[in-house]
Amino acid sequence: MISVLILTLNEEVNIRRCIESVSWSDDIVVLDSGSTDRTVEIAREMGARVVVRPFDNERDHRTFSLQRITYKYPWVYNPDADEVTPPELGEEMRSVVQDTGRGEVAYRVRYKNMFMGKWLRHGGVYPIWIMRLFRPEKIRFNRRINLEYVCDGSVGFLRNHFLHYSFNKGITAWMDKHNRYSTDEAVETLHDLRNNEMDWRGLWQRKDSLRRRKAMKQLSFRLPMRGLARFVYMYVFRMGVLDGRPGLTYCLLVSFYEYLIVLKAREILHREKKPAVRAA
Repeated sequence: MISVLILTLNEEVNIRRCIESVSWSDDIVVLDSGSTDRTVEIAREMGARVVVRPFDNERDHRTFSLQRITYKYPWVYNPDADEVTPPELGEEMRSVVQDTGRGEVAYRVRYKNMFMGKWLRHGGVYPIWIMRLFRPEKIRFNRRINLEYVCDGSVGFLRNHFLHYSFNKGITAWMDKHNRYSTDEAVETLHDLRNNEMDWRGLWQRKDSLRRRKAMKQLSFRLPMRGLARFVYMYVFRMGVLDGRPGLTYCLLVSFYEYLIVLKAREILHREKKPAVRAA
């Protein structure tokens, strides 16, 4: 009654455990971007259908996954390869899609971010609600950077969590990924500042955590010493100190990521101001 979609690129470290955790579905699809490790081989060994498509950008890639892949069931659950779906979440998802009296077309799920063997419960990284269960024909995306899901219908929230092991491939892999992300974030920062996009009212929306989170991000674009401000917010005000050494390490990594965004935004501005060199 629920199909599963997993997007992959060189996920041999994670893919087996991810698929095992959703083995209750008899329609598991892996959309691979051209892995050079054993990701595709492992996925096929475990009975998943594999579709290969070169990655161009996140919006078009995910739009392809919703519009060009045929699923066995009307509902699709879309975990990342480094996520594990506990049995209680699987049971809850199967229960809500069977309830024909509900009007939701999609559901958001909280996750527990796991780092250095510990759930990072503090530091402002919990709860974060992610779109994971949906009817594909009801979903579209409205931007190429930091995708925003637009749903043709109401969205619900599930009670149970999934587990996110974002550091399973090591610190180097995390740094490489966030180095790529920081480039897109720098472009988004400049776009928001130039268009004066700031949802000031959203900062006070306690009942709408998604809107408040987006507004907080917009505010961060305008803060001096953005990396340091992010560290103080996460480690002090959101009590990341309570997560011990894993909490301190994670807060430092995120603050460095924020500083990298600032550096790249400055670099973009510098290049724009630099006069073009005319050919002789």
